Amino acid sequence: MNGEVFKGIKQWEFEWQGTKGKLPVFYYDNTSLSAIFTASTAKVKKLLPHPDMHLIEAFPGKCLVAFSAFEYRQSDIDPYNEFSISFLSTFGKPQIPGVTAAWQTIARSFTAYVWQLPVTTEIARIGGVELYGLPKFIADINFDKGQKWTACDLIENGKKILTIKGKTLPTRRGKTVRYRIYSIKDQVPLEANVITDPVEFAQTTDGKAAELELGTDHPVSETLSTIGLSKRPFMFQFSPRNQCILFGARNMIDH
Repeated sequence: MNGEVFKGIKQWEFEWQGTKGKLPVFYYDNTSLSAIFTASTAKVKKLLPHPDMHLIEAFPGKCLVAFSAFEYRQSDIDPYNEFSISFLSTFGKPQIPGVTAAWQTIARSFTAYVWQLPVTTEIARIGGVELYGLPKFIADINFDKGQKWTACDLIENGKKILTIKGKTLPTRRGKTVRYRIYSIKDQVPLEANVITDPVEFAQTTDGKAAELELGTDHPVSETLSTIGLSKRPFMFQFSPRNQCILFGARNMIDH
């Protein structure tokens, strides 16, 4: 991969609690899959931590929940896996059902509140918690890559949280995508930018392209079972090869 996405980006080195790091963080070789489902806006709203967060709806009463699995094979903080459960949201500015989601898709610029973000290494966990206020915890995140399907299991302390499974779609070069992720640290809302270069990418609205199976004996899966998730995905994205940059968190007032 040519690393075009990293050109022109200045990194700063720092040392924190005896660990050396760089910001922004570069991820050089990754695989990701993401399935977006609809859910009850009224029920998911109760999980938002700040009144200025507004759930993005596919249509009135149905918001969008993204389940995203990441395999970071080479990064500035070594290899690790990550699983994001996020609620597509705006901050401050109310959304328009259907319109906001469509505009963000066309603009390739998405905004979301990260509700859960388990990872497989301690350096990834502590950095995300202390520097970004992200809800990270250590879990087992295992990929199973087949010719027809790619699956990812999320398990904590032997208890299954969920399994996501998506079709191994034919891919092509994608266009750069920006994600703005919201978090809360010390009751202060923060925002961090993620830029992704999808070297190999596919996207589909085929409801049969992905499946989600929830566990039955974990607090996260128990909560997810109560929010009215759709049986089939609203959208599925598959990227066996991509590169991305995670920028430092900043206060929401600092736009």
